Amino acid sequence: MQVLIRKARVADPQSPHHDKVMDILVEDGIITRIASSVKADAAITVDVPDLCVSPGWVDILADYCEPGYEHKETLQSGMAAAAAGGYTDVLTAPNTQPVMSNQAAIQYLLQRAAGNVVSLHPTGALSRNAEGKDLAEMLDMRTHGAIAFGDGWKPVQNSTLMMKALEYVTAFNGVLIQVPVDNALAAGGLMNEGPVSVTLGMAGIPELAETLMVYRDVELARYTGSRLHISGITTAASVDMIRKAKADGVSVTCSVTPYHLVLTDEVMRGYDSMYKVSPPLRGESDRKALVAGIKDGTIDCIASHHRPQEWDAKQKELEYAAEGMAVQELTFNIMWDKLKKSLSTERLVELMSTRPRAIFGLSESVINKGNAASLTLFTTTGSHTLAKGTGRSKGVNNPFEGMPLAGKVIGIVNNNKVHLNK
Repeated sequence: MQVLIRKARVADPQSPHHDKVMDILVEDGIITRIASSVKADAAITVDVPDLCVSPGWVDILADYCEPGYEHKETLQSGMAAAAAGGYTDVLTAPNTQPVMSNQAAIQYLLQRAAGNVVSLHPTGALSRNAEGKDLAEMLDMRTHGAIAFGDGWKPVQNSTLMMKALEYVTAFNGVLIQVPVDNALAAGGLMNEGPVSVTLGMAGIPELAETLMVYRDVELARYTGSRLHISGITTAASVDMIRKAKADGVSVTCSVTPYHLVLTDEVMRGYDSMYKVSPPLRGESDRKALVAGIKDGTIDCIASHHRPQEWDAKQKELEYAAEGMAVQELTFNIMWDKLKKSLSTERLVELMSTRPRAIFGLSESVINKGNAASLTLFTTTGSHTLAKGTGRSKGVNNPFEGMPLAGKVIGIVNNNKVHLNK
C-alpha cells in the first residue's frame, strides 16, 4: 500500500526532519521518501491544511473489556476508538474475565487483535486473577507478550505483595503499573473530600487515599531499585513526591488523565454520574499542580484511563453508578483544548509518544527514510466536535460528546494500514 502525506510539519525531535514541512511517502509500511516535494501516484493521499505528523501515539491504560464484558467494549470497538483518537499503540488493562494473569490469556488477546491498524500490548495482572493475594506468572506472561504488569482497576493493597512484585520484575527489567488508590481510605466515597462534598452532603474520598499509596509505592521502588509507573495521579502532593523521587534517582514515572487536567470536583454539583471516576476529580489547586507537572516534565505521559460503561451502569444513583469515562477518542482534544496556549507541539509529542515508548520499551518510531511507519496525523488548529452517539466506543460514558474541542486527529498509519477520520 502506498500513502503520500503532503505538506506535513514533522513533530519528532529525534528526526533530522523535525519542524520541517515535508512530503512523506510510505510504501508497504516503510517510509521510502521524505522531501519538500514528492511526486508519486499513491493509492491514498493525505493533504490537509496545517497538518502535523508525529511518531504514533501510545495510550498506557485502556480497558477493552474482552473477554468477559463485551457488552461494555470489544477489542474491535476499542481499537476503532483508539484509531479515531490518534493512537497507534495501546496498553490494555488486565481486568477481563478471565483476568489476563497467565500466558493463555495474553496469547488470546494478541491473536484476537492481530492484523489491526492499532497495535495492542497487554498488561498482565500482577497478582493471580487480580485478587491481590499471590503473584501471577509474570515471567511467563512477559515471554509471551505482556508489556507491563499491574492489577489495573484493582490497585495492589498488600505492601508485601507489592514489594515482592517489584523485586520479581527486576530480573527482566519489567515495569509495574499502579493506580494510586488506598481502598480502605476511599471506601464509601463518591467524590473528592473537600468543600464541595461537604456542601453536597456527599461522602468524600480524601487526598490521603492517593498520597499514602503514592508514598508507599515510591518508597518500595526506592528500596527494591525496581521500575514503577503510577498512572492517574490527581493531587499536588503526588506531583511533589514524584518530582522529589525522580531527583533522588528513583525509577518512578507517572501519567495523568485528560479529564483530571481540565475538570474539578465542581462538576459534581450536578450529581452527574458521568463524572464519577477513580481516583476522583479534585479541586482547582490540585488541577493547577497537574498542569505544572506537565510543563516541568514531572508528569511523563497522558493516559486515557478509557473505561467504557453501558447505559445501565451509569444511569442510576451516584452511589451505585460505575466509575470511569470512555474518552480515548477525544483524549488529545480534551488536553489540547486546555493547554494549547502553554504547551509546545514538541512537549505534546513527548507526552503522547516519546516518553511512553521509552518507559515501556516500544520502538522509537523515528520519522526518517527506511524506518517502519508508525505515524499519527493531526492538526493543532481548528476544532473537533464528537456528536452524541457517534463515537466508535461502545461506552456511553463520555461527558465531552457534543463539546467543541481544539485540534483534530486526522488519522494514523501503522502496521502497513491506514485509518483516516471522516
